[in-house]
Parts: sequence; structure tokens; C-alpha cells
Amino acid sequence: MSRSRRVLPALPPWLAHALRAQRGPVPWSAVTRGALSAGPLLLVAVQVGRTSLGVVAAIAAMLAGINDRPGSRRVSVKRIGVPALGGALGLVVGTYAGQQTGAVVLTVILTFVGLVAGSISAIGPVASAVGTQLLVASAIGAGMPLPEPGWERALAYVAGAGWLLVLRLALPTPGSLAGDFRFDGERKAVAGVYDAVAELLDAVGGPEAIRRRAALTAALDHAQDALAGPRLRRYASSSAERRLHAQYAAALPLAEAATALAWAGEAVAERASEGPRRLAAAVRGNNHTGPLPAPSRSAPALRALDDALLHAAEVFDQGRGGDLHTRPRTPRDRLRAAFGSAGREYGLRVALCFGASSAAAQALHQGQWYGQHEHWYWLPATAVFLVKPDLGPLASRVLNRAAGTVLGAVLFAGFAVVLPRPEGLIALVALSGALIPVATRHFAAQTAVVTVLVLALVMVGGEPQASMGRIGETLLACAIVLIVGHLPMPGQRGGGVRARLAAASEAAYAYLTHVLDEADTPRIGTAGTPSERRAAASERRVTDRATASDHRATASERRVIPSDDRATRWTLRREAYRTLAEARTAISLSAHELPALARHTEGADEVADLLERLVDTTTACAVHLDDTGRIGPEHTERLTALLDELAGPVERVGLRPPGTPLAG
Repeated sequence: MSRSRRVLPALPPWLAHALRAQRGPVPWSAVTRGALSAGPLLLVAVQVGRTSLGVVAAIAAMLAGINDRPGSRRVSVKRIGVPALGGALGLVVGTYAGQQTGAVVLTVILTFVGLVAGSISAIGPVASAVGTQLLVASAIGAGMPLPEPGWERALAYVAGAGWLLVLRLALPTPGSLAGDFRFDGERKAVAGVYDAVAELLDAVGGPEAIRRRAALTAALDHAQDALAGPRLRRYASSSAERRLHAQYAAALPLAEAATALAWAGEAVAERASEGPRRLAAAVRGNNHTGPLPAPSRSAPALRALDDALLHAAEVFDQGRGGDLHTRPRTPRDRLRAAFGSAGREYGLRVALCFGASSAAAQALHQGQWYGQHEHWYWLPATAVFLVKPDLGPLASRVLNRAAGTVLGAVLFAGFAVVLPRPEGLIALVALSGALIPVATRHFAAQTAVVTVLVLALVMVGGEPQASMGRIGETLLACAIVLIVGHLPMPGQRGGGVRARLAAASEAAYAYLTHVLDEADTPRIGTAGTPSERRAAASERRVTDRATASDHRATASERRVIPSDDRATRWTLRREAYRTLAEARTAISLSAHELPALARHTEGADEVADLLERLVDTTTACAVHLDDTGRIGPEHTERLTALLDELAGPVERVGLRPPGTPLAG
């Protein structure tokens, strides 16, 4: 007798995203830094009688803690320090604008600050964090009356973020004392690349291969970022760091060979993944690899894998540095991102949200809605976080922010009744700082922790308990951002997704053109059999299309394509996969918006799928070319089919067809 199953209805994408949380081990080192940052800073300030400056420093340490993500120490300088400078600038602007202007002029100034901060946020993750702190600090400077002048507040802000940065640079990560602990983040990142290669090899020929290839891209991106942080010198200055650079560079041919094997779809022997795993262990332990098992050499990709393992063994023994295969972004590239379609659309939306919320907050403040409270910064500061697409789709951000604020405010109301002042509140600030690294896995949890921390800070600074007022302001900010988020804007909606897809398409075609230029085209014409002649003709069509695209490409693309160096090919491959990963992230966020917004980027995932297959096929072509001196018929036919298939979806999502300059 068959049993009928009750099938639960699937949640809509926007609601499913709101309930989703990241998982992973507790980052105990970040928890320790959080506990030692905002709370101790506030305690010292209270002891010396400068409580208001201590509140500012603690807020800066809290925002720096949100940016304290896994990675190398060198990257943390940029990830924590640069946004803190933006926050200090915002604090100065907000303080003097709030003191010297009236409500109308102040609203205009803050709206302009929102336009600038939103535009620069389109440049990249660090620039987005700069924009966030610029806006939050300008709201605090204008809406939190303090006795100190603006420059003193800015110094306190920099000191608060700088203290957390000092902790990040000075404290070792638990369990990372093998060798020079200064490079524990880099070592972990590079080892993760070799682990990802091994996992991809294990998945070749199975359904997990696509996901494992995406995980390899993420591991390479993370390692590249970890090693490419800011430095005083042009090159790595220590032998340990040069060795890590060489080990990262040695992983690139392994990744290329593993991708080619995944493209072929034929399972490989289990021992193929043993070599990369031993290399990963050698990186983590900072020691030699020992003997590596050689895989079978029965196919071009397997021979490439074997050669890459031999090369890696040599590098691990004698590594003296290596190219990170990155091209630094020029000021012109950053300006194009800020003033492109994505920057214009996002800047205008941030300006409207920030300006409207600032005006509403001042109106409520002048109407004595706050009662005894002098501070009106919460409403515009809340709008800043709500309007940030980095934190998830709009509906998800609004739901989580509202729920997190209610939870945090209720919790703090209970704590405020029983905790002694100021000692208990300072301890609550320290506890909240410790919880931030864990709470960042879900926006509602992060909001709840930040709400408790900020309410404790302002009470230590002399303000009365304000839980209910914060809930009301948060709900009003949610309404403002929801309305502005759905307003029609000049130009085409979904500019951020289209800009990233355009960048991914440019990078994919630059990579394809370079690989085809490496092919020995005169030898192609000597094919004798009908099938060989058809393959040669098809290959010439692919070459002609990519070459035509190259002639119409930008000057920056033409600068790198003629090189025959493998390093150039790996640089182009890294750019292609990195831009594709960024496009995938933007597409996923857009797909989880409410239907009224999600429809503007329908079909973008199909373009990303085709571009990903094109880049994978190009990688397989490159490996086959290295082994045989020519591109195989199967690769040529697949490339031709993909190029033909791309034309329709690209036009449907509003991009220019392949082979023409892409607008970004």
C-alpha cells in the first residue's frame, strides 16, 4: 500500500534568503580581538574622564570588527584601515555640517555625501566598506552632539579602528605557530587551493564537479587576495613570503589541468588527488613535500597534471618567489566603475535613501518625538545598512534588520534593568564585540548584537534608555528603503548585474583570444582528412571571431593579448574566473529579490552559465595545445557552438553581442 507524502510548498526566493545563514567553525581569534577592542577602549576612556571620545572609538572598533574577516594580516590593513579613514572623514564632514548649517542645508550635504559614497561603492568590496563608514560616521557626526570638535572625534575614530588593527597584526592565530606566524593567513589560503584541486580531481566525472570547480575558483581568489595585500616594497621582502608566492604560482598549472580533466568528464584514478593533498599538508606545516605519487599520463590533461606536480615539487624545495598573476586596477578603471551604470544607479539610490532618512530624522527630532533624546543619527545610519546590496537582497535586508533590531532592543532593555552602570554596560559592550565575528554570518544576528552594543554605548555616554525609540526608527528606515528601492531610476535597472556580466564577458573573450593566438595556425591548414579539414575550418572561424573581437577591444585588452608567455595566460584565466564569480554573486542576490526587482535581470544566469562553459572549454583547449601543439577538433566544435549559443541570451539581458565592445 503506497503512502502519500505531504509535500511542503517551497519558500519564495526572497524569504528563503532571509532565513539562510552561513556555517563554519567559530573564529576564536576574531572573537578574542572583538572582546579586547570596543570594551577596553570604552573602559579606559571612562577612567580618564573622556567618555564621549571613548564612545566614538568604540563605535569605530565595532565597525572595524565587522570588516575583520578571514585572510592575511597584510590584507587586513586595507580591509580595516582604509574604511576607517573614510569613517574619520565622514565624522569630520558630519560634525561641522551639523554645527554650521541648518536642517535644509544639512540634508542637502548628507544627500550629496550619499551620492558620492554610493558611487564609489561600485568599485569593489573595500570601496563599499569605505562608503558604508563614510555614511554612518557622517550621520553620527551630525546627529550625535558631543563636546569635542570634529578633528578630535576623527582622531578618536581612527584610534579605535587602529587598535583593532594592531590586535589583528600582533596576535597570532591559534594553532598557526609553524614557522613564521605572521603569514598564517597566507599559508592557510594557499593550502586551501591545493585542497580544492584535490577535491575537484576526486569529483571529476561526477555530479559534484561543477560545484568543486567553483570552489577552486573561490580558493584561488582568496589566496590571490591574501598574498596581494598592500606592501611598502614592490616585491615580497622575506624568504617565507617569497616561498608562499612561489607555492601559489605552482598551484595554477595544477588548477588548469584539473579544470581540463573536469571538462573532459572522465573519472581519474584516486591517486591523482594524493599529490595535491600532500602539497597542501606541506604548505600548512611549512615543510617539504616528500615523494609525490604520479598520476597516469594517458591523456593530455593527465600529462599536464603530472608535469605540474613535478614542477610544484621543485618549487616547494627551491621556491624563491612567484608571480601572483594579477593586473592592478588603474585609477581609470576605478573611475569607470564609479561613474558607470552600476555606480550611477547605486549612488542615486543611496543618496535618496540617506537624504530622505536624514530629513525624516531631523523632522522628528525638531518635533520632540525623541523626548529627552538628543541623538537623531539612528534613522539615517540604519538606512545605510539597509541600502547595501553587499548584505543581501533588499527584502532580506529589511526583514532581518527589523527582526534583529527588535530582538536587540528587547534584550538590551532587560540588561539595562539589572546591570550596574557603567561597569555592567562596559562589560556588555565587550561581550557584544566578541560576538560580532560570529554574528556576521546572519544579518539579523549581526543587527541584534550591534543594537545591544550601540544602545549600551550611548547609555554610558549619558543618554537615557532608548530601546523603543530605536525600534520605531528602524521600522521607518525599512519603509523608506523599501519605497526608494522600488522607485524607477534613470537608465536600465539591474546595472550592477549587467556591469559584472560585461566585465566577465570581456575577460572571457580576452582569455579565449590569447589561447587561440598561441595555436599554431599554419599547421591547422595542413589537415588532410575531411574531418580534419572541417575541424580546421571551424577552428579558423573561432579564431576569426575572437580576433575580430580583439581588434575592437579596448587598449588595455590589446596590451596583454599578443604575449606568448604562459604567465599572461594564467593572468587572463584568473581574471576570467574571478569576474565570473563576481557576476555569479550579483546574479544570485538579484534572483532573491522581490519579483518586481528580480525580473530586471532575468536570463543573466543563462549568460553566466554559457560564459563559464566557454572559459572551461578555453582552459581545456590551452592544456591540449600545450601537449599537442594544436587545438583538437572536439574543442574547436565546442567553442564554435558556445559562441553561437551566447549571442541570443547576451542580447536578451541588455548587453551587446559577443565580438563588440561591452558597455560596463
